[in-house]
Amino acid sequence: MLDRIKALYEESIKGHIATAAVIPEILAKTTNELTQCLLRGNKIVVFGYGRSTSNAQLLVANLINRYQLARPSFPAILLGLDGVVGAALISDNSVSEAYQKQFNAVVNSGDIFVILTPDTEEVSLSLIRCAKDKDILVVALTGDKSDHLNGLLDENDINIAVPVQKEVRILEQHLFIINTLCELIDFSLFSH
Repeated sequence: MLDRIKALYEESIKGHIATAAVIPEILAKTTNELTQCLLRGNKIVVFGYGRSTSNAQLLVANLINRYQLARPSFPAILLGLDGVVGAALISDNSVSEAYQKQFNAVVNSGDIFVILTPDTEEVSLSLIRCAKDKDILVVALTGDKSDHLNGLLDENDINIAVPVQKEVRILEQHLFIINTLCELIDFSLFSH
């Protein structure tokens, strides 16, 4: 059991080291885009499917409430199909169509769409297509196998692809990236 615990930590640490080697410039660019979006008075629209929903919720909570610094709320919204609204959308539409309706209702020019998608899911792909149809910048947090996004994202979009393969390790990396982005946004806006 102890060997297994140590092996899990080692695997996670190796994922952090591999990710740290390839994404610092991407995180700096992402921080700049998100910060500029907020300074323009636009919002950050966030989506995570399946187990990525928890990371998406945390990102929105950090933006609206706070990360570490007490500060004004940032405009952010989580796409989700909870409660009566979700039930109504699902009763008349496919899951993809339900999310698309919600997306189209809340996204405006100048907003940024952050999507957490470690795997190929049609819902995620359809939302990226919606974003591209509305000329919305996409920030995608993906895994090692993000080939499914080729042809969907353009040169202005940002793909933060973590170089790990197991979904649970991807989710760990996404959580760390979310926390890093929140800290960097706070630092960019309130460091003086």
